[in-house]
Order: sequence, then C-alpha cells, then structure tokens
Amino acid sequence: MSTEQNIPPVEEDLTFANFGFAEPILRAILEQGYTKPTPIQAQAMPHVMQGRDVMGAAQTGTGKTAAFVLPILQNILPLASSSASPARHPIRALVLTPTRELADQVADNAFKYAKYTDIRTAVVFGGVDMSAQTALLRSGVELLIATPGRLLDHITQKTANLSQVQFLILDEADRMLDMGFLPDLQRIISLIPAQRQTLLFSATFSPEIKKLAQSYLRDPVTIEVARQNAAADTVQQIIHMVPSEQKKDAVIKVLNARIQKGLSRQAIVFTNSRIGCSKLASALERGGIKAGAIHGDKSQIERMQILESFKSGKMDVLVATDVAARGLDIADMPCVINHELPFNAEDYVHRIGRTGRAGAQGDAIALVDPSEERLLADIEKLMNRKLVRMPVPDPAGGAGADPFFYMPYRAKDPQEASKDVSTSSAAVAAKPGNPSIKPATKSVGALLGAFAKKP
Repeated sequence: MSTEQNIPPVEEDLTFANFGFAEPILRAILEQGYTKPTPIQAQAMPHVMQGRDVMGAAQTGTGKTAAFVLPILQNILPLASSSASPARHPIRALVLTPTRELADQVADNAFKYAKYTDIRTAVVFGGVDMSAQTALLRSGVELLIATPGRLLDHITQKTANLSQVQFLILDEADRMLDMGFLPDLQRIISLIPAQRQTLLFSATFSPEIKKLAQSYLRDPVTIEVARQNAAADTVQQIIHMVPSEQKKDAVIKVLNARIQKGLSRQAIVFTNSRIGCSKLASALERGGIKAGAIHGDKSQIERMQILESFKSGKMDVLVATDVAARGLDIADMPCVINHELPFNAEDYVHRIGRTGRAGAQGDAIALVDPSEERLLADIEKLMNRKLVRMPVPDPAGGAGADPFFYMPYRAKDPQEASKDVSTSSAAVAAKPGNPSIKPATKSVGALLGAFAKKP
C-alpha cells in the first residue's frame, strides 16, 4: 500500500543546507547557485535519504532530476573510494531513461553534483560507438545513467554488472512503457538484487505505471507535483486553423511576424514523423530561416551538434519529433510550434513544456488542420479548457493581418494575459533554484555518449 502525498508549498526558510547533505555535495549545489529546493525536491529528498521507495509524479522542469540524484549521491557517498581499482567502484546506482537526450541531461547534473566526491558517474546510450563507454565501465562506475537498449548491449558483452546495484531509478517511466521498453526493463530488473531501493518518476500514474509499481516497489511513498493537465500562466497558447498544405507557409509567417514585433524567432517546431521533420527543416532553410532537424534517424553526434548550434543561437529553428519532447532542456526557450498535433494529448503538454520554464513567459502555437479537430478536442478535454483560436498573422500587414495576434503573447502583466488567452503548461514553473533547467555545458565525452567522474 503506497502512501500518497500532495506537495505543499516550500517553506520560505527551507534551504538545501537543511537536508543534511555532506559538505562535498552541498558545496557542489551551492556552486551551481542553488539554495532553495523546489517542491518535488523538498518532498522527495527526505524519503529517498531515508531509504523509502518513491513514486514521484513530476514533469521535466520541476527539478525532479536533482530530487533523486542528490539523495542517491548522499546515500552512496559512504561507500565511495579513492582507490584506482575498478573492483572498488561497482555500479551501486542505476538510472534508466527512455531517450539519449534525457540520459545526457541527467548525467550532466550528476556529474556536477558529484564533482567534489570520489563517486564516479557515467552515461551510456545508443547511436554512438561503444568503445569509449566500454573503457569507462571497465574502469569502474558507481552511478550509471543509461538507456535500456545500450545497457543490455553492455551486459551482453559483460562490461556492465548489476549484481551490486542498491538503487534503481526509472525516469520518465511512462514514456518508456509507451516506447515499448517493458521487456527490456524486466530483463534489466531481473539482474538487480531484490533488496534495493527503487524510485519511479513519471508524468502521470497510468494503470501500466501502477502495475509496474506493484511489481517492483515496496510500500512506496507517492508524491505528486503539477498533474499533467495542471495549468500555469507562464505558457500562453494560440490555435491557428490551417489546412495541412499551408502549414509550412504558416510556420514561416508566424516566425517572421514575431521578428517584426520584436520577439525572438528562435523556436522548437514539433512534427509527428521523421520524414516530415526533415522536409520541414529543409523547407524553412529554403525560406531563409536557419533550421535543423533532430529525429530518431539522426546519429547521436549529429543530434548533439544540431542542439549545440541551436542553443548557441547559430540556428533559429529546431524541428523535432517527440524524441525531443522530453529530456530537452533549453533555458529561455521563447516559443514552441506544433506543426502537427500529437496523437496523444499528453504529449502535447510535454511539447509545450519546453517553453515557459523557470517563471519565464513562453508562447505555444499550434497549427491545426480540420482533420485534427478530434486531437484538439482531446487536448482541451485533458486540460479542461477551450484554447483560443486566432487567424494566422500576415507579416506583410495586408487585409488578412490580425492586429491582436501578439496581444496574448506578451501581455504587460499576468492579469491582463489571463483576460486575453487561455494558458497552460506541462508543469508548475520551476523555481530559480531548479537544477534541471540549468543550461548544460557539454563535454566531448558527453557528445560521444559517455563521460565519467574520475575515470
């Protein structure tokens, strides 16, 4: 029987120093500029440090990565060793994620927080050569972040041994089930000792997630932050009804109109297919907009190079499939455009959660063909609100121009914005001290799909 907890607001005087972290970990936290925990961190960390199994419902952007990484580091710190012998550095904690991007993001946070300890961290995922990863695993790693498929490759080659894992974390477990990872998960979990602490973080607790929890968790504490249909006033949404054949031109019009109004043209544009993703990026390039595409057919190195170009501002538009809907963490992302609505209403909320983070304002624009009205109805039902429909802007200022197009996007104050447009977000906006939204500086090792602390 799980213990359910709804998270109260964080006490104003609560800081990371109140949780009893060892000096090396606390020093790393403070070095990143964080002092106050977010709600999911404040509620989950004590239970994790006490050894309880936890089911945490929290979206990317609420600080959930630190909510499990920090207490896990604290728990394994007494076992850390400065010895160079690989035998003194077995895998003690395993974090499984559904995508390469999310694995890289979690590992980047873990690397920063373990900086002043002897704990070795590493990340392994597919799409890159295994040799660098193999060398790291053979040198010894205490905290391993991995995607299931690549981890099984290493297990098959006997470069990863899970027999001493004491802590198992499933991040975005709902997504892993959606992507068909359950057989891989079951195989991996069967190799981990039954006497372990298990943490499961998910967007929502679907029947599949609850079944998984009953199978693998022991009397878990259930903690919920910002259910998936929770509304926030940091993301302002607009619907443009556009026939499919006109959507490419509509994207260009929206981006150019934003420029004319003094707004950033930088945006993430989501599509449903890999082919459509590549075609749209090429079309935007021909239209004079610097764009790149990331999807499952791209190699990991290609994806990371495109992401770095986008983050650095060398590229205006990132066109992506849902491979980027979770795990992408780009600070100050001003706009998300849904070129097509996703087939799953919850994925829409994940997509628009890429903007409006850390209290910043963000715009979410969806181009909806009449054939997608059923999908739109599902989204509105999930969020329990009717989204605002507006005409596509005409940057040329002709007869079809909509003078009110930008009014909802940058209202002078939140109260004015609430009068103009319905708002929603994937999660409650993260506080300024949220580690999961810190811009990441990638190492060469991360680009190769593996890096470690003190290899």
